[in-house]
Amino acid sequence: MTFWIAVGSLCAICGILAVLLVIADRYLNDYGICKLIINKGAREEEVEGGSTLLNSLNSTGIFIPSACGGQGSCGLCKLKVTAGAPPILPTEEPHLSKEERADNVRLCCQLKVHENMELEIPEELFNIREFNGTVESLENLNHDIKRLRIALPAGEELDIIPGQYMQIETPAYKKTPEPVYRAYSIATDPRDKTHIDLVIRLVPGGICTTYVFEHMKEQQTLALNGPYGDFRLTDTGKEMIFIAGGSGMAPFLSMLAHIQNEGITRNVTYFFGARSKRDLICLDKMAAFEAALPNFKFVPCLSEPMPDDNWDGETGLVTEVMKRHCPDLTEMEAYLCGSPGMCDASVAALTANGMPAENIFFDKF
Repeated sequence: MTFWIAVGSLCAICGILAVLLVIADRYLNDYGICKLIINKGAREEEVEGGSTLLNSLNSTGIFIPSACGGQGSCGLCKLKVTAGAPPILPTEEPHLSKEERADNVRLCCQLKVHENMELEIPEELFNIREFNGTVESLENLNHDIKRLRIALPAGEELDIIPGQYMQIETPAYKKTPEPVYRAYSIATDPRDKTHIDLVIRLVPGGICTTYVFEHMKEQQTLALNGPYGDFRLTDTGKEMIFIAGGSGMAPFLSMLAHIQNEGITRNVTYFFGARSKRDLICLDKMAAFEAALPNFKFVPCLSEPMPDDNWDGETGLVTEVMKRHCPDLTEMEAYLCGSPGMCDASVAALTANGMPAENIFFDKF
């Protein structure tokens, strides 16, 4: 017991020191006003030095994709920085190829603005929109997943492509000294242009999910921006497989609504993985899709069903269940949403049963 108390105390101290270092770098080191020179001077922005390039750009209304919210794990926030950048950090190295390093590509969530900086930003990112929406509802889908419904401001509309994601802002509170953004897949029926639905799973200790579960209130204002992402359905006509568990269901709710709205007749089988029965979500919604879409089948599977679950459905890892149902995947497509580990395991299972790698599309989070 004494050992674990000591370990816990050490972790707490390390966490406090990390926060203090962030605060010290932000407020004690005065880097003054720095200039961001964008696309060879086509646009210039002045920002306070000391913050990351990602947050500095956000403050000017330029929003760069960052599915991990600036934690350096997704590798999406890459930009070419041609002047004013310090040497590449160890946290950037795993995400940058040899060619990208030679081309001055950097991970802007890790790169801090300490002086004037010259950078290049793709034109399409200037079209990302920011809203101050209203939290219309917070619905419990199970014990650790909520559906967050956000109403856009009156008179505002947003067109989405099923599979895209939004970034929401977590304001400064006890877990973060400054606002941070996190990315979540859009679960909205694309016909609804005035709301954004997000499916959020509680991550123990997570900055944004803790805020959503413990501090967010209905009718409060919430900043969000987007939409982002290239994850979307093809128009090849091939039979489709969806694989996801937990909050990874979000983009498939939007995709299935789109399939229903457009009268698409492609065969779709959705393999949903959960540990036990209490981890399942949206069963009524999936049953409604099965009733409306004659070529859609929902296959939930439990990897560790509890004795009192009285489960007579599929059991085992979701990849194992998929392989049993689909021994020949040579003429099919797959869409995945989940953690890097889940996506990697699914790719391995799909290709083992004959699916060409170019027919696999995924959104890791």
